[in-house]
Amino acid sequence: MTSSQFTNLATNLAARIERRPITGAFIISRGAKTEAVTVVAELRRGGHTGRGECVPYPRYGETPEATLATLQAMQEPLRRGLDRLGLQTSMPAGAARNALDCALIDLEAKTAGRRAWDLLGRPAPQACTTAYTISLGTPEAMAEATAKAARRPLLKIKLGGDGDGMRIAAVRKAAPNSELIVDANEAWTPEIYTALAPQLAALGVELIEQPLPAGADAPLAGLARPVPVCADESCHDTASLAHIAGKYDAVNIKLDKTGGLTEALRLTAAAKAAGLGIMVGCMVATSLAMAPALLLAADARWVDLDGPLLLARDREHGLAYRGSSVQPAAPELWG
Repeated sequence: MTSSQFTNLATNLAARIERRPITGAFIISRGAKTEAVTVVAELRRGGHTGRGECVPYPRYGETPEATLATLQAMQEPLRRGLDRLGLQTSMPAGAARNALDCALIDLEAKTAGRRAWDLLGRPAPQACTTAYTISLGTPEAMAEATAKAARRPLLKIKLGGDGDGMRIAAVRKAAPNSELIVDANEAWTPEIYTALAPQLAALGVELIEQPLPAGADAPLAGLARPVPVCADESCHDTASLAHIAGKYDAVNIKLDKTGGLTEALRLTAAAKAAGLGIMVGCMVATSLAMAPALLLAADARWVDLDGPLLLARDREHGLAYRGSSVQPAAPELWG
């Protein structure tokens, strides 16, 4: 059953900004934050409620208030019958569309009495291993944080430019058996990349995420890649693939960039067809934002859905994390 079969019923939208404290601080090259600010969309139709959660990202000019206003402006189109497929051309990719897209999928599933993956023709999600993020800091602080997480099989290490060689060496010493991903969040220059990439390869790093700024990543096409390089800020949706060809080996697919699960599924298929590795990523948010992304995990080499693990408290019916193993969502949460 598709969303178009439900357009004869009125859909009512409610949206709100939510704030939750982060345990400690989440620090990347662009700055630090101590709370997760998300926007939740709730769609009610025929006695059922579907929900979606997004994270407005300042890097892309998004704010919680503007995202909330964008969602509220969609009230009338939704009442007139706008469905998920129509949503793809009615709104640009981004956080606001993500919240609505995921809410519409949740609503379709609840209305049909089926799970979301059945409706989308996807395999049922299984428990999978997620990365756990180590925030940017001094080598000593990062080694201390890593030592506490050293039993986790996959760690994602935030880097920031000067001193990154010492940081990653300290991290590797503190977690000799963990797989490591490093994420520079656009903080490197070609010179830093050229100097660090061989060192990272020698330390057994699995992936380098977005080393150069999205608008200045052309040099990657001519640089050696002893460690696979993953596009994050450089790849938002399917249209981005043409711009990253020859520069990257993998893509980090985040629903807040693609504008929802619908486009994320398209991007996953297109990226695989182009021979790119798949990483499923997230912003710092609750389990409601992670649950739809779990439907991409079957196609992913790397899963980074640790947002709830970084929060002081998750929402009710949140995903079950057993160490670094994340379990599929209960229907009370999503889908």
